[in-house]
Amino acid sequence: MQEELFTSGRHIPNIDPSLQIWHWPIALYLFLGGLAAGILFFAALFYILGKEKEYPSAVKIATTIPPIALSLGLLALVYDLTHPLYTWQLYTTFRIESPMSWGAWVLLIVTPLSFLWTFSFYRESFSNIESKLNLFKRLKFLNTFEKFVITNRKYIAYALIPLSIILGVYTGILLSAFNARPLWNNAILGPLFLTSGLSTGAATIILLSKSIKERHLFGKIDLGLIIIELALIIHMIMGYYAGSQVQLEAMELLVGGEFTLMFFGFVVLLGLLVPALLELIELTGYKVPVIVPAIMVIIGGLIFRFIMIEAGQLTRYLY
Repeated sequence: MQEELFTSGRHIPNIDPSLQIWHWPIALYLFLGGLAAGILFFAALFYILGKEKEYPSAVKIATTIPPIALSLGLLALVYDLTHPLYTWQLYTTFRIESPMSWGAWVLLIVTPLSFLWTFSFYRESFSNIESKLNLFKRLKFLNTFEKFVITNRKYIAYALIPLSIILGVYTGILLSAFNARPLWNNAILGPLFLTSGLSTGAATIILLSKSIKERHLFGKIDLGLIIIELALIIHMIMGYYAGSQVQLEAMELLVGGEFTLMFFGFVVLLGLLVPALLELIELTGYKVPVIVPAIMVIIGGLIFRFIMIEAGQLTRYLY
C-alpha cells in the first residue's frame, strides 16, 4: 500500500479569489435607500390614516430627507459603476427575474414621487423659507402645479406604500440574489433589510419630532421593529449554522471572525439592544434623551450595510 501526502495552502487567508468590486458607495446606497423607504412608508401610511396633523414630523418634516437621500444614493451608485454613461440602458428593458432591474425601475418612480410629496407640503411646513425666497410669487406656474399635486396627494400616498416596501426589500434581495456568495445567499436578507430601513426611518422621525406624543408613538414602533430585526438576525445565524460547510465558514466571519466585534458590538449591541433598552425605559416614564437611541439605531443600520457588503465579498463556494 502506497501512502501519498497532499499539502495545500488553501488555509492561507485570502489565497482564494474573492470579490472586491463593491465598496463604500454601495453600502451607502443601500443604507440611504432603506432609510428613504422607511420614512416614505410611515409618511404615506399616516397620511392615509388622516393623522398628518397629529404626527406632522412623520408626514411633512421628515419627508424632506428621502429626496436628498435617494439622490445621494443614486449618485453613489453611479459613481461606483465602471461605465456610468451606460446607466440609461437599465431602462431599455424590464427583467422580472432581475432584482437590479426591479430596483432601477422602482427608484425611477419613487424618487420623483418623493420630490412631489415634499413639494406638496413646502409652503405649509417651510413658510419662513418661502417668505424669504418668494418662489411662488416669482414663478406663477408653481401655484397651479402645487394645487394639482395636493389634489392627487392621496393617490401618491397609496402608490408610495407598496413602492417603499419594494424598495426596502430590494436593498436586501440585491445581495441575496448573488448565489455565488454564501453570506449573501440567504432569503432572510430581504425582510431583514426592510425592517432595518423601517427602524432607521422611525428613528429619524423621532429625531426631528417636537411632539412628545409623536416621539412616544414612534418609540413604540421602533422598539417593535428592533425586536423583529433581532429575531431575523437570530434566524439568519441559525440558518447558516444549519447550512453547508461553506455557509458555516461564511458565518465564521461574523461569529468568531474579523467582523465579530463590528457585528455584535456596533450593530447588535450598540445599534439594537442598547437603543431598545433606552426606548423601553423612556416608554415606562423615565426621561431619556431621545436623540441617543435614535442616533444609535441610524449608525447601527449604516454599519450593518458596510459589514454585509465587505464580509459577503470575502465568502465563496469551494466545494
